[in-house]
Amino acid sequence: MQSVLTRFALEGAPVTSEPFGSGHINGTQLVRCSGGAEYVLQHINTTVFREPERLMRNIELVTGHLSGKVSDPRGVLRLVPALDGRSFAVEDDEYWRVYELVPDSVCYQSATPSLFYESAVAFGRFQNQLADFPAEQLSETIPLFHDTPTRYAAFHRAVSEDAFDRRAEVAPEIDFVLEFESFSHTLTDLQRSGELPVRVTHNDTKINNVLFDAKTDKALCVIDLDTVMPGLAVNDFGDAIRFGASTAAEDERDLGRVRLDLALYETYVKGYLSTCGTSLTKQELAMLPVGAKMMTLECGMRFLSDHIAGDVYFHISRQRQNLDRARTQFALLKEMDAHWDAMRRIVEEAARAL
Repeated sequence: MQSVLTRFALEGAPVTSEPFGSGHINGTQLVRCSGGAEYVLQHINTTVFREPERLMRNIELVTGHLSGKVSDPRGVLRLVPALDGRSFAVEDDEYWRVYELVPDSVCYQSATPSLFYESAVAFGRFQNQLADFPAEQLSETIPLFHDTPTRYAAFHRAVSEDAFDRRAEVAPEIDFVLEFESFSHTLTDLQRSGELPVRVTHNDTKINNVLFDAKTDKALCVIDLDTVMPGLAVNDFGDAIRFGASTAAEDERDLGRVRLDLALYETYVKGYLSTCGTSLTKQELAMLPVGAKMMTLECGMRFLSDHIAGDVYFHISRQRQNLDRARTQFALLKEMDAHWDAMRRIVEEAARAL
């Protein structure tokens, strides 16, 4: 690690380093240097991100664009260049990068309503600030990531192969997924017809990917930019709702506890549209509830596929955890159907107030 750090243009010599953050993909260290400068060193996981140079080019382009849009320097992550001028360093075929530590900031793992609102403000602002950025300049770090029909193809393969003889026990869940297969084309069809524009999207819009001011709890910036790529804004919105407006944990076993909290849903809608509502098209605004439903369906289907395939993608800490995750998503999907009119009305009223 000391050798890697000498490859970057740091202010001062590295003195200490320690594990930092709660991410599970990239190895992250907080580095303190003589003179007081602090940095975040990350080892890029090339098993997940197989084209790290294209990934880093995405981050360079996006953070460069955002830098021209913010008044507070804490409003965007800032890469520290390597001594050779690149945004990363390579040692023994391992890829590394360094960010400046965002001062006086804090990251949360769970949300109060006010923090949930602020996270919506942050992701809406991120979308708005990148509305004039040509998304086609970015690479797909994970190809077809939110192409739901493609996810269905993978689901069918897992069910057909039934590698661990689990298909019979989850027949009701399989039937539930198949009921929505025609719906799964809704957003991709609108994208292909040009009715939904391709935008720069984050693709992991959870609260722990937002930094907040340590004193005021106001959102500062969006972090974890590895999955920034071309996509649909409604999916970013939808994934935030799927994760943040549910009353239960993602792997809750008591499905009676799974509810869609309409108050939290409305909180997020208002926060999100307060910063990007005028950047979205009428069709995008109309499809925001569909995005929430689509991401819930897609995630539930992926959890079920992984359970059937033997838990090869999503890490589990107990048996049948991916099945529990799938059932939780399906229960939430039913909740969305039950409150569909209210979900649409909330968006319509918030959009009229813009």
